[in-house]
Amino acid sequence: MDTVLDKGEARLIGRKDAAEAAVAERGGETPGVGTARRARCAKGGAPRPAPGAKRPRKARAFWLKQLHTWHWISAAVSLAGMALFALTGITLNHAASIGAQPVVTQASGRLSEADRARLSEESARVAADSVAPLPGDVARAVGAVTAAVHLDPAGHAADWSDPEEIYVAMPGPGRDAWVSIDRQTGAIAAERTERGWISYLNDLHKGRNTGTAWAWFIDLFAGACVIFTLTGFFLLHLHARHRPSTWPLVAASFVVPLVLALFFIH
Repeated sequence: MDTVLDKGEARLIGRKDAAEAAVAERGGETPGVGTARRARCAKGGAPRPAPGAKRPRKARAFWLKQLHTWHWISAAVSLAGMALFALTGITLNHAASIGAQPVVTQASGRLSEADRARLSEESARVAADSVAPLPGDVARAVGAVTAAVHLDPAGHAADWSDPEEIYVAMPGPGRDAWVSIDRQTGAIAAERTERGWISYLNDLHKGRNTGTAWAWFIDLFAGACVIFTLTGFFLLHLHARHRPSTWPLVAASFVVPLVLALFFIH
């Protein structure tokens, strides 16, 4: 039996049919959603991403922030040291062609009878093959003589192995220096050889005769350079998709020194 529709139901069906026709014409978009999306695009905004796409973007943004932070901090900490070691790498590589005129200064003197007696007492106490500092009063007496060449033997290890003399080596970056004390006569001889600023900086590069503090600095500086390199590598990884030359250049950084080491170093 036919069902008779009232006017309200007829109007509702008509509106539904019109809406379905509009969706079909727009390619399947719901009129309200499509209109809002097109309005955002028209204003220059991108469509809202799907909820599942937010997590990878948040993770990428987090790691980018962390890597950039550690990259610039390690760069700032190692900046001066990296410049120093790069420049001294060049001067070391061409050390034979960089001329330097050593400057030698000498000083001499003699211990008093009291200081000689004190030195004899210490010689009897210290084993013949031992290395130990000079006694305090003897070191001060020797330092008064060696002050002319800017040397102070106090606190430095002395070699007591020679039966005729006590020898104190006092090398430093860019210099050689020593003090010798004759056991019998108490004669003091000191010599200092300076090889110039280039030699001084080269010895800093090598850590030669630079002491414990500089050795710690080199270790910490090397650690900062490792952080700088690793964070740079991961930043390259994150940006490589938009920079096609990234991995060929990285590969070249490994291949070039390897080829040189294998085929051109004899």
